[in-house]
This record gives sequence, structure tokens and C-alpha cells, in this order.
Amino acid sequence: MGGRVLLIEDEPNIIEAIRFILSRDGWAVDTHSDGKSALDAVARRRPDLIILDVMLPGRSGYDILSDLRADPETGAIPVLMLTARGQKKDRELAERVGANRFMTKPFSNAEVLDAVRAMTATADPGPAEP
Repeated sequence: MGGRVLLIEDEPNIIEAIRFILSRDGWAVDTHSDGKSALDAVARRRPDLIILDVMLPGRSGYDILSDLRADPETGAIPVLMLTARGQKKDRELAERVGANRFMTKPFSNAEVLDAVRAMTATADPGPAEP
């Protein structure tokens, strides 16, 4: 696989687990843990995909995603939202603000890897067949 993932998450154990499984699959993984400066981190790193926690210090993942979608430079970046709260209203809000996928914690390593692979395969279908 490969590509650049920006993981915006503040829990060290989750950061290390996701970094490990994605790196092993060939992804370059950058991390950021503060909601207030998350948009700057996206602009600096220009990821192919973002994994975004809902509850971050300084700013909500929903607010960050809303701003990402409103900006033509970042609007099309696939985003996987992570949350400890998996209620229907949380999922609906994530969809409304533009999440491509929504995953509740705890999750399996395979779930994250499958989601990242599927999201990037959809985002970049490659050349059209003749």
C-alpha cells in the first residue's frame, strides 16, 4: 500500500497501535494530538488520509472536520473518525459533517487497516480501464 496518513489523536496507546499497524503496511504516519492546531498540521503535512479522534484537547474532531470539508485544499481528503462514543447520534453527526468512515473504540487492528485500505482505494481509483 503506502501513502501518508495524519493521525490526530491524543491517547498515546492508540497512537502507537495505529502507527505500528499502518507503518508495517507501508504507510508514512504522522501524528498530532491537539485540536486547536490540527488544521495547521493538515496544511503542513498534506496527508492522503486523516484519522481523526472526536474528543481532542482544544477542539472537537467534528469542528475540525467541518473546517476541512469547507476548504477546497482539504475538502476531498478521506477522513476516518474515531470515537469512544458510538451512539447513533454521534455516527449521524460524523456523517453530516463529512466523515467517510466512523469507527468506535475499542477497535481491532484489522478493522483500522481494512478501513484505511478501502478509503484510499476509493479515493484513488487509478487510471480508467480502456
